Amino acid sequence: MTVAASQVSGSVQGRDKAHAVVIGSGFGGLAAAVRLAARGFRVTIVEKLDAPGGRAYVHQRDGFSFDAGPTIITAPFLLEELWQLGGRRFADDIDLRLMDPFYRIRFDDGRVFDYSGDAEKVKAQIAQYSPADVVGYDRFMAMSEKVFKVGFEDLAHVPFTNLTDMLRIVPDMALLQSYRTVYGLVSSYIKDPFIRQVLSFHPLLIGGNPFTVTSIYVLISFLERKWGVHSAMGGTGAIVNGLVKLIEGQGTEIRYNAEVERILTQNGKATGVRLASGEEIAADVVISDVDPATTYGRMLAEYPRKRWTDRKIEHSQFSNGLFVWYFGTKRQYPDVKHHTILLGPRYQGLIQDIFKHKKLAEDFSLYLYRPTATDPSLAPAGCDTFYALAPVPHLGGETDWATQAEPYRARVAKYLSDTILPGLEDQIATSLVTTPLDFKHRLNSHLGAGFSLEPLLMQSAWFRPHNQSEEVKHLYLVGAGTHPGAGVPGVISSARVLDRVVPDASTFV
Repeated sequence: MTVAASQVSGSVQGRDKAHAVVIGSGFGGLAAAVRLAARGFRVTIVEKLDAPGGRAYVHQRDGFSFDAGPTIITAPFLLEELWQLGGRRFADDIDLRLMDPFYRIRFDDGRVFDYSGDAEKVKAQIAQYSPADVVGYDRFMAMSEKVFKVGFEDLAHVPFTNLTDMLRIVPDMALLQSYRTVYGLVSSYIKDPFIRQVLSFHPLLIGGNPFTVTSIYVLISFLERKWGVHSAMGGTGAIVNGLVKLIEGQGTEIRYNAEVERILTQNGKATGVRLASGEEIAADVVISDVDPATTYGRMLAEYPRKRWTDRKIEHSQFSNGLFVWYFGTKRQYPDVKHHTILLGPRYQGLIQDIFKHKKLAEDFSLYLYRPTATDPSLAPAGCDTFYALAPVPHLGGETDWATQAEPYRARVAKYLSDTILPGLEDQIATSLVTTPLDFKHRLNSHLGAGFSLEPLLMQSAWFRPHNQSEEVKHLYLVGAGTHPGAGVPGVISSARVLDRVVPDASTFV
């Protein structure tokens, strides 16, 4: 929406510091605020919810603490860098623990595979399934490292503002077989169907279909080996709260219950935001940590967009949705690991139902999170905190979550009770369910997608919504829907890109 400068309250003219408004306090928004404040901007974060975190919000119920979303911390150096920019040491504020194993993977037949960063332990388990694949695993990890060096070390923090930026990397991507899918690349090294699942499920953690997502995402395997998989004492919420204290120490203001209705523009430039309350906040730059489809389709609905039009958004492909059941138990389950992947009877068929057919299947695969395995303080004494997450279709399908949520939860509960949480249905102390409807209405996620745009080859790098908006000057994007993509490292890296594209604060004063 275009407005005259005189209409915007709180004009930035005449202030000592340039003003940046950040929409949303997820990891992307908080990281952006740290970096902008360190560069001399006065920063205001406006958050729709009543507390920080976005997808990393924390639910408190009946003495139990539930991390709403991200629970896996890799590449901790990205967080350490933010703390350094804020003038503090990460280790002084956050107690990060290395997980061993990273994940316990349970197949439908009851067999388990403990996946870790110890190559010898992993190979010993592979040998039990398929001795011939031990050599293939070493070759796969060598390829994962090569992809990591280009895809993460060289490109994750580079803004793909121009098509030439994309064309420049095409030869490297071709050599690394980025035209293949993750599952296809894994299968070229591994023959056993179970080990193929172990090495290809990672894209599901960032909203990607292993059978269609570009194989550049095999870099996750080496990223995990290099830096490990960690969890924070106090849960992921402890990191969010640590970031909030960090940015408040920089002088940044965070306003909660402040939903943005419109991004204000004048002469093709972002000039501030209008809240749902009608209040307008002037800014020199605006950073959106909101789904790009919502940023462009709703917050700039009346702006004459040239690339991210409503038609372009409608024809884009979005990630899967998420069903998450948060529950606390009256007893503890000490044999259950911090991170458990429970694979269902089908792999490719289930994923096809989720991503292609948009059909809620009878079977499911689950990620079970038990943070009290590491930090008992997240539940009352003698109890456990859990969440069970199932990839499901986004709202582009026909699932009526208003009627399906409880039957689906009951199926998940029975399955867990019959497998690794015996007697669960009689041990529930508290319970909360979220579905793609919550992602749509609470988190402003288009189609209730859990991870914004699906990370397909033609929706990556330059083809993804740019960190520096193609539509409006002085508007910038961070978060899962822009470059480099979803996942905590990707989202924090999207804020790192801002150092390359946001002008120096002195140019606005």
